[in-house]
Amino acid sequence: MPHSPALSPVTSLFEAQDSSRWSLGASGAEARRIRLGRLRAGLLARESELLSALHADLGKAPREGTLTELHPVLAEIAHALRHLPGWMAPRRVGTPLSLLGTRSWIRPEPKGRVLIMAPWNYPALLTLAPLVSAVAAGNAVILKPSEKAPATEAFLGSLIADCFPPEEVAVVVGGPEVAQELLNLPFDHIFFTGSSRVGRLVMSAAARHLSSVTLELGGKSPALLTEGADLACAARRIAWGKWLNAGQTCVAPDYVLVPENLEVRFLEELERAVENLYGADPLGNPDYGRIIDGAAFQRLGVLLRSCTGQVAFGGGQDEASRKMAPTVLRGLGPEDPLLQEEIFGPLLPVLAYRTREEALGWMRRLGDPLASYLFTGGRKEAKAWIRDTRAGGTVLGHAVIHLGNPELPFGGRGSSGFGGCHGRHGFGTFSHERAVLASGWLDTVAWTFPPYGGRFQDLVFRFLRWTV
Repeated sequence: MPHSPALSPVTSLFEAQDSSRWSLGASGAEARRIRLGRLRAGLLARESELLSALHADLGKAPREGTLTELHPVLAEIAHALRHLPGWMAPRRVGTPLSLLGTRSWIRPEPKGRVLIMAPWNYPALLTLAPLVSAVAAGNAVILKPSEKAPATEAFLGSLIADCFPPEEVAVVVGGPEVAQELLNLPFDHIFFTGSSRVGRLVMSAAARHLSSVTLELGGKSPALLTEGADLACAARRIAWGKWLNAGQTCVAPDYVLVPENLEVRFLEELERAVENLYGADPLGNPDYGRIIDGAAFQRLGVLLRSCTGQVAFGGGQDEASRKMAPTVLRGLGPEDPLLQEEIFGPLLPVLAYRTREEALGWMRRLGDPLASYLFTGGRKEAKAWIRDTRAGGTVLGHAVIHLGNPELPFGGRGSSGFGGCHGRHGFGTFSHERAVLASGWLDTVAWTFPPYGGRFQDLVFRFLRWTV
């Protein structure tokens, strides 16, 4: 008899998880909390190893790595441990009069076999935070970290192997060919964080198996200042949010809109804020990160050289260390290459506007962003801007920090993605809400069965009309 072809390691892993997903799905809150506890203990025991890996890949200072990668994952785990029993509990819902005698509830259950594909810019956070939600929801999970952050990729592989058996959670490493092999498998849900271009490929692959998808993409997130804004405060907070991780943050301010009469003063405050954060020589500051690889460095250089505006300050580069100084540009036209795609680096266009309508035109023309940041003179004004614009999330008076609240959903809309994560919203992303209805001894629906007619049924149908 001919032998069946040997399964690839990736397919074998998928089939092993396919077998275990039923027991994982049937597990109670305590068993899931134990799994999350193992991950928490592993992270705490190997904290210095993680921070070293992040420094090797992205030049992240240890405190920046702690603040932006380790602490948010630990906070996500702590939040899930506290709330998991409540999230898992069936939720009773009401009963219409037409179904008198029945009871209804919603039962969250795991989607099953989950693939999480993470990017390189926050390689630990964006791999492990969705993993927390997926494990809390009772899924079997394959993680695909980015090969562009090899030190963190290796760390994650070792960490996950120590914390979970492979039939529950496993890391698969490799480049685009491995990612494609994974996308050929019939996962029940795919959670992808990355570029819009690759997101379209992921969604196309998922469609072949009717897999549900969460896409966390990006877009051009604006920071808007109005006449009543505190310029010094706005500059300091925008500078921190923009040049965190050398601008390689999906929710970093991608451009700033400022009233024309305040532009010069704002640029002065912004330059002062950058110097306070990173000194007079950011390229030599160990607290300032580097660009992920040579290709990304070259792409940013091309964008800078093709800019139709002027450099307000910054512009320094060191190709050997892949460091590019915080750089602010002004006077850009709508067709400038810097305004055609997400920058994902330390270049920041500042656009001056004369009227509210002009600012709205910029924000609407540049698409639905993952985030927007509003610096206004008061909450009433801010609410009007929220009403008239669109974004995945909005922060009033600050930048980026909404990611730190696990009670808020994090996700995009339109071209910046769809689906949410964090806290209960992440649990919901990796769960299916199963509708359950139980009939009782009183079967009022039987009163509507054929044969139709008769005085009693006439009364029943009149009653049904009265209930709607």
